[in-house]
Amino acid sequence: LAMGGNYTQPTFILLGITDTPWAQAPLFVLFLLIYIVTLAGNIGLMVLVWVAPSLHTPMYFFLTHLSLADVCYSTVISPKMLTDLLFGDKTISWASCMTQFHLFALFVTAECHLLAAMAYDRHVAICHPLSYVLVVSPRACWQLVAWCYLVASLSTLLYTGCTFGGSFCGPNHVDHFFCDASPVLRLACSDTRGCEAAIFALAAVNGLGTSVVILLSYGRILHAILGMSSAPSRARAFRTCASHLVSVAVFYGSLFFMYLQPASQHGSRDKVASVFYTVVSPMLNPFIYSLRNREVKAALGRGRRRVLNLC
Repeated sequence: LAMGGNYTQPTFILLGITDTPWAQAPLFVLFLLIYIVTLAGNIGLMVLVWVAPSLHTPMYFFLTHLSLADVCYSTVISPKMLTDLLFGDKTISWASCMTQFHLFALFVTAECHLLAAMAYDRHVAICHPLSYVLVVSPRACWQLVAWCYLVASLSTLLYTGCTFGGSFCGPNHVDHFFCDASPVLRLACSDTRGCEAAIFALAAVNGLGTSVVILLSYGRILHAILGMSSAPSRARAFRTCASHLVSVAVFYGSLFFMYLQPASQHGSRDKVASVFYTVVSPMLNPFIYSLRNREVKAALGRGRRRVLNLC
């Protein structure tokens, strides 16, 4: 039954990334490899931070939660997308569609706030190094992460209620590879203008609010870097900031394209943008954020030597 409506909607049909038969197998192989790399990279990073005492710092604490969010929302999307490509059965029940959207929105929103918390952490570390231990204490880290998940949970309840709270009585073909707000709302037979406005406003608050925190933090960081007297120190800091900002740009750029445009402008390009933040960004984050860091390389080296000694 459609929540809040008088019509039954037993199943939706996801139209997928493409309906071209010859493209199904190559896309399945490509996205399967990306999903495997995503799981290996993010879970490997979480395990490494857990077992390596040298990585028990606020920055890597936030990274483990970012990796957890990446694993969770890519797992909400990728397995269903892969089975659709492999078997061609693209049906999804109304309840499963709502659950998929709810979990996806929860972890994506949490990731926005986690990225802002990470930017704040780097800002304090570089701009206020003497007070870093006091400001970014273990208690403060847990409070920031709890805030990220709390805001995400409350926001997601509104997202899901607005998206699935109407009546569905017409076509059931969702023009997407997962259940997202815009393609699902297009199927509603009740007036969705109020819901679309609410989703747009909430997305703007979460997306623009966290992006402002990130930009302000990195603006202060860059100002501090330019004031450094050592050229090698400036170069290292610039490389770190550039890596972080590349990941932020990919994630936020595709999110803004999807959710901060009028409903009438949504179209087939949405699928391309969605691939970036649902599939590509979770795969890249472990490499961009950590595997170029000396601390992670050193921890990996020590772990490899331990394994070899055991053998």
